[in-house]
Amino acid sequence: MPLTKLQFKPGINRETTSYSNEGGWFDGDKIRFRMGFPEKIGGWIKNSGNAFLGTCRALHAWVALSGEKYIGVGTTLKYYISEGGTYHDITPLRVASSSVTFAGGADTLNGAITDSAQSITLNSASGFPTGGGRILIGSEQITYGGVSSATLTGCERGVNGTTAAAHSDSAAVTCCTISVTDADNHGALENDFVTFTNAASLGGVITANVLNQEYQVTHVVSATVFQIEARSVASIESITTTSGLNPTFVFANTSDTGNGGGSSVGAYQVNTGLDTSVGGTGWGAGTWGRRTWDSASTLAAGGSTLRIWSHDNFGEDLLINVRDEGIFYWDKSGGITARAVSLSSLGVATDNIPTIAKQVLVSDKDRHIIAFGCDPETAIGTQDPLLIRFGSQESFTDWAAKTTNTAGDLRIGSGSEIVTAVETRQQILVFTDVSLHAMQFLGPPFVFGINTVSENITTAGPLCAIAVNDNVFWMGREEFYIYSGAVQKLPCSVKDYVFSDFNQDQIEKVTAANNSSFSEIWWFYPSASSEENDRYVIFNYEQNIWYYGNLGRTAWMDRGVDENPIAASTDHYLYDHESGLDDGSNAPATAITSFIESSQMDLGEGDQFAFLSRLIPDITFRNSTSNSPTATFTLSARNYPGGPYLQTEGDSVVKTASAPVEQFTNQVNTRLRGRSFNLKVETEAVETTWRLGTPRVDVRPDGGR
Repeated sequence: MPLTKLQFKPGINRETTSYSNEGGWFDGDKIRFRMGFPEKIGGWIKNSGNAFLGTCRALHAWVALSGEKYIGVGTTLKYYISEGGTYHDITPLRVASSSVTFAGGADTLNGAITDSAQSITLNSASGFPTGGGRILIGSEQITYGGVSSATLTGCERGVNGTTAAAHSDSAAVTCCTISVTDADNHGALENDFVTFTNAASLGGVITANVLNQEYQVTHVVSATVFQIEARSVASIESITTTSGLNPTFVFANTSDTGNGGGSSVGAYQVNTGLDTSVGGTGWGAGTWGRRTWDSASTLAAGGSTLRIWSHDNFGEDLLINVRDEGIFYWDKSGGITARAVSLSSLGVATDNIPTIAKQVLVSDKDRHIIAFGCDPETAIGTQDPLLIRFGSQESFTDWAAKTTNTAGDLRIGSGSEIVTAVETRQQILVFTDVSLHAMQFLGPPFVFGINTVSENITTAGPLCAIAVNDNVFWMGREEFYIYSGAVQKLPCSVKDYVFSDFNQDQIEKVTAANNSSFSEIWWFYPSASSEENDRYVIFNYEQNIWYYGNLGRTAWMDRGVDENPIAASTDHYLYDHESGLDDGSNAPATAITSFIESSQMDLGEGDQFAFLSRLIPDITFRNSTSNSPTATFTLSARNYPGGPYLQTEGDSVVKTASAPVEQFTNQVNTRLRGRSFNLKVETEAVETTWRLGTPRVDVRPDGGR
């Protein structure tokens, strides 16, 4: 009998069973389709050897007038500008206080302790922070949870890589946890950053150099007191566990009795945000220390404090916004190390500049700064989640609506809040939680007009939509959508697969991405078992097909300023994608496992057994750098659609000559019998890429049983 060509429809289809999807692909990972045929996706390498702090959920690239290339990186903890792979912290300051004093602690044991004791009694615990801290006895580091009289309670022994040990009576006990008192009410939250200057030595090892650096708040004790952990002079990266670096702590001694005060200043950065969505209100909502001391959480029901930044250029300068907080301005002329400052601080009171917003952007066509979900001109500081305000054309400080300027406002009448806004070439699309609106520049006297496009949509979150030319694609809570003059649901062949295994509690983390080189829209999302993005689904808008895979990315930026797309990972690095063939997370790079698996195929109506005697592969390893790239072809047979596979046989297709010569295995011999069979192609080798063509099989009827 003649060989049978295995020709499959492009894309993956999970809306039916494997058997009913005959002639299609049913599963895959790290693959894409080009001209209808599957191939392995490109690899990724680190954009630089430097890491950032926090989880990045916003990337923005631009080129200055003098040619410098910048990338804005907004994380849960910081806002950076990356230039040449070096991160410059421009996180805005919230307030600076000159009423700061410090207190350290050191004493001796009152009685010997074993290596497992969880309560440690001192002769005096007066200098030890009552809210818990970190101590040193001998060479053992210990953390404690509280103080009862002179006893440290809730002790965890042998932390930070040290070994728990027994200690004798009167052994020295020193503490690296420093209590900071700010008489002006610090307003800090746990994990916030503060930089101290002009502090004096406490008299011992807690010197002025130790104090006068940037610290992260480890614990909020009260409205006036918080804690830090003293460390040797080093970069701030050394005090965060997420960066994988261990700090060198400095433990106070009995000479550290001063307060470092007099002229010390604490400069507080804007409050940090969460990297995990938390819903609800009241005392049980959110994590410890997330709101003002002695106050219940103000999280809205079903909402979150997920830290999301928006950003856009005003010329070569940068506007940034912390969602539901302030708008800030970075002036390029101030230098790469200058911090962004509050936009409202650059004008006068009569300018009525918004002080709180959900998102900020600059309208490219007409040069208006637009704030979405902001405070009205008549009630600065009180947020209206459905209000849109725009400053006067070509001005970042003139926001008071007058007959002599183009400043003004609009208010959306449906929904409860503005979720996101996306600019296309013709208009700005504004999403609420239930509706979509089109905003267009009209010119004076109306300046902007807005009309309702749809009142029956959902959005996954602020990062779920992306514009491609005049089209906007977005993920909803149970559907995918496209706007191309009208709103349509995107037919999706993997919809049930995606939404049936989805962590809806973390839906605001969904991130839309354009990979224009391959006409792909990617959505990164968290699976049901994950609190962070660990999967992706792709819509290829040129071929109108879908496919998916596993990959953890929290932000993405298409090629443009950089020749490759750039994505942020949960390991706190940026990666150049479609670069190389392998996973460059570590050195040396490791293989990317990729595969494609077909649906079930049979003979006739499936009432006959089939016998498969050989496979003629059709695959190219073009552009592989390995001397012997391999891909494994596996044919599997079974008797019934839902039954087990009877037997599985596989073999490798090997390129035996160096690139670019292509030499393939002629055939793979098999001896498989069953009513139906499928094909799987996969690679697990470094320096290997592949593209499948049209393999053939020698298949013939083999009786009725």
